[in-house]
Amino acid sequence: MAHVRLFRHYIHLPYIILGLIDFLVLAFAFALAVFFRYFGDVSFFLDNLSFLLPSAAVFSAINLLVMVALGVHQSRLEEGMSGMMLRTILALMVSIPLCGFAHLLNSEWLWYIGTSSALTTGSVFGFFLLGIARLFFFATVGKESFKRKVLVLGAGFRARQIHEDLRTPFNRKGFILTGFVSLPDEPVEISKDYLLNIPTTLQQYILKHPVNEIVVAVDDRRKGLPMEDLLECKMEGVRIVDGAAFYERESRKVALEMVTRGWLVFSDGFTVSSVFGVGKRSLDILSAGLLLLVSMPLMLLTAIAIKIEDGFKAKIFYSQERVGLNGHVFKVHKFRSMVTDAEKNGAVWASKDDARVTRVGDFIRKVRIDELPQIFNVLNGTMAFVGPRPERPVFVEQLSEKIPFYSERHRVKPGLTGWAQLCFAYADNEEDTREKLRYDLYYIKNQSLLLDLLIIIQTVEVVLFKKGSR
Repeated sequence: MAHVRLFRHYIHLPYIILGLIDFLVLAFAFALAVFFRYFGDVSFFLDNLSFLLPSAAVFSAINLLVMVALGVHQSRLEEGMSGMMLRTILALMVSIPLCGFAHLLNSEWLWYIGTSSALTTGSVFGFFLLGIARLFFFATVGKESFKRKVLVLGAGFRARQIHEDLRTPFNRKGFILTGFVSLPDEPVEISKDYLLNIPTTLQQYILKHPVNEIVVAVDDRRKGLPMEDLLECKMEGVRIVDGAAFYERESRKVALEMVTRGWLVFSDGFTVSSVFGVGKRSLDILSAGLLLLVSMPLMLLTAIAIKIEDGFKAKIFYSQERVGLNGHVFKVHKFRSMVTDAEKNGAVWASKDDARVTRVGDFIRKVRIDELPQIFNVLNGTMAFVGPRPERPVFVEQLSEKIPFYSERHRVKPGLTGWAQLCFAYADNEEDTREKLRYDLYYIKNQSLLLDLLIIIQTVEVVLFKKGSR
């Protein structure tokens, strides 16, 4: 399979393998640096290898964690190999002081650091070895050896949505689409170029043209499915997957047009245990507390900048009503980024190049500093650290009438950051909001502490590279 599901979240298998390769390469690079710095004799080095391994593991783990936070592996898709390696350089540089901090936590970790250059040398070795290892890895992946061959049963609306939304290289990372098979009396919305002509049965076809999965994307199942044929295919080892589940797995979002309330009721997910609730609240407090300590000087400078631009009597913060858990309204706090009378004519969507935004406001919005006062919302329990973006009551009322399942996003606490914020740009209209809801429902359906941690780590990339900010 090309995906592994950990704590409900789908992770693309090649990237797990690449992460493991990076971990081993970094450990080797580190061991190589220590060998040249302290040993120089192979037999003496091997005899003392057990003392080195914990330090090598810590070095690799810290670097890998920073790489995940900076989106190093995903950047290969959008920025190419050069962009990936540039982010790797940044990650290696950021990791050096973090390794020093790890040494302060436990002197047995990275014990050899001292004043030597072993850490820097290990990072340099790591950069070149990672480049070589990744070239070989992507050469293998480029041959599509990790991808599954997929056949779609259906050629109507649902099949067309799967084809249109998942045909980009970004989304089609884990599969090769062999074609679509239409059913009798089903409206065909797929181009003839992608339709398969199967004169016999599905089973006989897959015996001659092997596939790994059959995706059932039929618009109206009441008209009947070739159940005996699908069962025979399953007995041949082919996996049968529902179209909505396939779409969710490949795109990391829920297809609003393909799901019904029945699907939501019977699908895997949308369950929260009391243990998860306690763990999530503990993670919220820990994350918000650490962020508050780190960002306090930055918040102070922001307050001073707002006063300098707008005058001593100008307000630093502004509060707005937002809709939270179970539809309850609460006050959200932010640094003021617009002029004081920005909504004298009523509430309107924020937009790109909004004339109401001040010069300081434009900067703090781009780097997400304006969101920092929401830390206090997290600490008082009205928000979580990770969750859907809270929206204003007037917009919620409008959107709930137009977008199906929009109210379901209020089943969890709104968050300071979230899955939709990572995966999609700022929503300033109904269609963008509909798209972000697809990601919000994915998070609500598959929420776990692992997914929360992943979102928190990758939020660092959003802040540093201004991804999704407006």
